[in-house]
Amino acid sequence: MNTGFGPLNKPVVLKNGSETITWGDGKNFVLFAGPDIIEDEGMVLETGKEIQRVTKALGIPWILKCSFDKANRQSATSFRGPGVNSALKSLEKIKGELGCALLTDVHETIQVKETAEVADVLQIPAFLSRQTDLLVETAKTGKVIHIKKGQFLAPWDMKAIAQKAVNAGNDKILLCERGTTFGYNRLINDMTGLVEMRRLGFPVIMDCTHSTQLPGATGESSGGRGDMVWPLARAAMAVGVDGIFLETHPNPEKALCDGPTSLPLKNLETVLTNLKKIWTTHF
Repeated sequence: MNTGFGPLNKPVVLKNGSETITWGDGKNFVLFAGPDIIEDEGMVLETGKEIQRVTKALGIPWILKCSFDKANRQSATSFRGPGVNSALKSLEKIKGELGCALLTDVHETIQVKETAEVADVLQIPAFLSRQTDLLVETAKTGKVIHIKKGQFLAPWDMKAIAQKAVNAGNDKILLCERGTTFGYNRLINDMTGLVEMRRLGFPVIMDCTHSTQLPGATGESSGGRGDMVWPLARAAMAVGVDGIFLETHPNPEKALCDGPTSLPLKNLETVLTNLKKIWTTHF
């Protein structure tokens, strides 16, 4: 029976120094994890050290996730970061100290070249998933591309979007589920969509934190249901995914961005231990 899960014909491979990370070969799942945005260098570094400790103990490949800028904030007064140049320099320093690979997102074509010099995986935000120029420019870097499915798109719509990158010469594509708009201030997750997207031939990632968002719910920013991160992660892992994306913070209540959806860092080891057990049931 074709469940949509299992080794893909062409896995996506990333080499980071002596480490090789692979999505889609059925041997392990990959974790994207870190704070939503670089609030300060020390916090991101200490969070990264704890994630690294946990993932090494569990044998889970990990890539640091951290944004250098948040261009899609609802309010002009919301925190966007310390500034593009400063943030990229800090992320490069943190990446060097940890010896890990880095994922961060780009919002404009003018950001792509500079960001690609620092990041190993470039992310296309969900709101921008149909922006052809941005996707093509990102594809030209030759980096692994993590494309978040727009909240307004069906899983099968991602075929044409991925094809834009392929036509630009880059098939190192990861497709990400992060919830679908369901009325005002609400997202839902269709787990069959994970199977539908993976049948397009690309590894699939589940964004377990942004999927719990309540977009614009506070009037000035998005709310969220962080208590649903773990259930969504478990459900996705049971269906079968190639990676898990989650944002984690030492103190979500004081986070400057997406605190309501962030997983408390203290809970990370328990969550990943559980997900690892579910992963083993597939084989």
